Amino acid sequence: MNDVVNFVLELERLKSVTRKTRVTGSDRFENSAEHSWQIAMLASALAPHAPSEVDMTRVVAMLLVHDVGEIDTGDTLVFIEEGEAERKAAERQAVERIFGLLPAAQAAPFVALWQEFEDGETPEARFAHAADRAMPALLNLANAGQSWIEHGITHERVVKRIGPPIEAGCPALWAWMRERLDEELARGWFGTLPAEADGARRR
Repeated sequence: MNDVVNFVLELERLKSVTRKTRVTGSDRFENSAEHSWQIAMLASALAPHAPSEVDMTRVVAMLLVHDVGEIDTGDTLVFIEEGEAERKAAERQAVERIFGLLPAAQAAPFVALWQEFEDGETPEARFAHAADRAMPALLNLANAGQSWIEHGITHERVVKRIGPPIEAGCPALWAWMRERLDEELARGWFGTLPAEADGARRR
């Protein structure tokens, strides 16, 4: 029982990991614990659109564990791809430490779920990835593009980064989101490239 209590109290620290997207109707940034809960609920609500072979219990479990390593590593904007391999290695080490607070027989399934999500090869992992990539975009759509504008994230970059995993895991969700993203482009809800970068890209 001491191991379980110590483990759960360690998870408390996830509430202090600040993300880059604000809570709707507030100036406060969401935290990683809130994100994990919300995407688990998103996936559950999307269940009618999941492939028939998807085990939703595993999907929800993956989404609850997928960001636990951020207790040690912090959160990184999904559009920052530089150094991703190093960050993932550090997150794996963090996951092993945190779940290692439990007896080995309990820790191993949690670590395996985290790794299944990272590998993204099972139907459950693909569906979980769809929810994970979609939720920040849904918040941005509700917040007039807040974090996209603040961090200079273009429409093209959003579609390129989140489109493939969402479409692979939940095509119906991506069809809806792609239409919304295109609509909001005209409203200026995305960041812009610096002039020199835009010129280089056009060349």
